Amino acid sequence: MAADQTVHGIPPSLSASVTGSFAYLTVRDRMPTILTKVIDTIHRNKNKFFEEHGEEGISAEKQAISLLSKLRNELQTDKPILELMDGLPDTESWNQYLQRQQRQQGDQEPVSWFKSPWLYVECYMYRRLQEAIWLNPPINNFDFFNEGKTEGFFESQQAVMTLCTYLGDIQKSMQTLSENQLSEYFNKLLQVSLWGNKCDLSISAGQKNSQDSSPIDSLNSLQSFILVDDSNAVWLTLNSSRRLEGSGKTTADRVDIVLDNAGFELVTDLVLADFLVSSGLARQIHFHGKCFPWFVSDVTANDFQWTIRQTMAANHKWMCKSGFQWQSYLKEGVWCYHDHPFWTQPHEFCDMAADAPELYAALQGADLVLFKGDLNYRKLTGDRDWAHTVDFSTALRGFEPAPLCSLRTLKANVQVGLQPGQAEKLTSQDPSWMTNGKYGVIQFHSPKLPQ
Repeated sequence: MAADQTVHGIPPSLSASVTGSFAYLTVRDRMPTILTKVIDTIHRNKNKFFEEHGEEGISAEKQAISLLSKLRNELQTDKPILELMDGLPDTESWNQYLQRQQRQQGDQEPVSWFKSPWLYVECYMYRRLQEAIWLNPPINNFDFFNEGKTEGFFESQQAVMTLCTYLGDIQKSMQTLSENQLSEYFNKLLQVSLWGNKCDLSISAGQKNSQDSSPIDSLNSLQSFILVDDSNAVWLTLNSSRRLEGSGKTTADRVDIVLDNAGFELVTDLVLADFLVSSGLARQIHFHGKCFPWFVSDVTANDFQWTIRQTMAANHKWMCKSGFQWQSYLKEGVWCYHDHPFWTQPHEFCDMAADAPELYAALQGADLVLFKGDLNYRKLTGDRDWAHTVDFSTALRGFEPAPLCSLRTLKANVQVGLQPGQAEKLTSQDPSWMTNGKYGVIQFHSPKLPQ
């Protein structure tokens, strides 16, 4: 099948085969830059590896750098994609996915960096980074993205304090809030969580990207940049879950948040989750993060716990109070954190029911699933060349474990669910609107209820 064919009304995957496209520039420029930074980070930690592990640490550092330099060369010269060799639990599934890509592409040429789906090769690069580290004990648990993530958190301290203070103020008056006030606060914190997604280190290839203005004060000026705003449908979903419980319970049972970036964005997600629980909009929050360092700044279990510990230790009344509250939610099981290998694989989410049925079943237990960020949006829509006016539900291709909402600032060439003429107008005003991170969506879909 030629890469540019549309089959059964489903458009082709975006790829770097179109010179000058955003996918092409990402594979040509951004991905090698990220690899170079990782090589540099490992090299700069050489003394630390020596102190902790002696000669063995130095030898592992050299080996890892050699594997990553080879990877960079393969990428830059459009070599074939290779099978993984590290024998981790997900290795076989990755290698099967490569065979699947090869079958789809036909036998004419091998699956390679510039000719294959961008979503696949970008995910594959991060998995190969993991392989290079994993194959080299004793440094095989080193998080080469950790410095950037912690820096992002500390540089956003002012915004974190403002946000925790704002949450504290809401909670002081929680008992007396009218339904309208509750809805207004919900919308504000949903938008804060949306714009928190601007702080993404993979889009800036690891350049500093912190939040230094007040996240609440900037909401009004950002309103016109929300291209699709389904926040009312999200609110109604939470509220109808509350009402369906009858007189016994007044809360939606569970909201799941599929996380994106660590640092400031994670704090916006934790604040939203705290509000949902303390306002009685949800009884339980399940967070989903990554099993290993991924897309530069994505949240791992380590980042999640570290962020809560840092918030608890802050020399600021409301930050510290929030941190202790979050820790107790985790202890009591009101909040829980999960990771699943599927989140660090290249599959579109419409494959989840077949390829990770246990994860799909877990998400079906939620009253609402919030998907944070750009990569999740690309996977929700298959990262395909959809017309901008195609319905979000069409692009999901049957992925509907529960009512779901994407909170995403645009950093890739895929966006569906727009009004006729909206994309054309944006293109004339701001040609890079799909990739510059200035625009956002709060986009909702709910499975049709059985009649």
